[in-house]
Amino acid sequence: MAFSHRFDPTAYSSKCLRLLDADRLCELGPGIPRAELRADLQDLALDDLMGGQPIVDCSMASACLAGLWLLHNFLDQSHQISQSIHTATGSYWHGIMHRREPDFSNAKYWFQRVGEHAIFDPLHDAASELAEQFPESEAARVFRTQTKWDPFAFIDLCQAAMRGRTDDLSLCREIARVEWELLFDFCYRKATGQEPGPDIMRNGEVD
Repeated sequence: MAFSHRFDPTAYSSKCLRLLDADRLCELGPGIPRAELRADLQDLALDDLMGGQPIVDCSMASACLAGLWLLHNFLDQSHQISQSIHTATGSYWHGIMHRREPDFSNAKYWFQRVGEHAIFDPLHDAASELAEQFPESEAARVFRTQTKWDPFAFIDLCQAAMRGRTDDLSLCREIARVEWELLFDFCYRKATGQEPGPDIMRNGEVD
């Protein structure tokens, strides 16, 4: 089911609004750390991140921090957090970090530990929709024909895109942005005991 994905930075705590309101279209590779945001990230305690809401899942709150460090290209700091979260979602952030590093074989190892994840179905739908916007992209054909999200195929496509076609690179970056947004929202809601977001609800999967 195709649908238009939306991400609203104001839906989260005001303490992390500046971090979420920045450009979320990251490089596929490691990128350059955004030095102007380092202090904000360092000062962001879990309670602040959750806007004072009770934290019902500390590992998911920590996963949000791993995601924020990664969003702003601080791969080492993100890695430090995600490798200490021994859950499928912790492995997911860990895998994205290695995909961007880039260490593609290590990324696949961590995605094996993820297994199936609640964001896979909405991510598949979003990728299929985005693929329609890149008719010249060879990677788009993969996303148009996939019947389910394949994180290993996406790793391979990111690896090829970094070495080749501009259209493939742009498409993979857009999909990686949606992946980050879906995963962050999933972690935030789990950390605060909220209902799953609409993208996951519409796919009928909550965990």
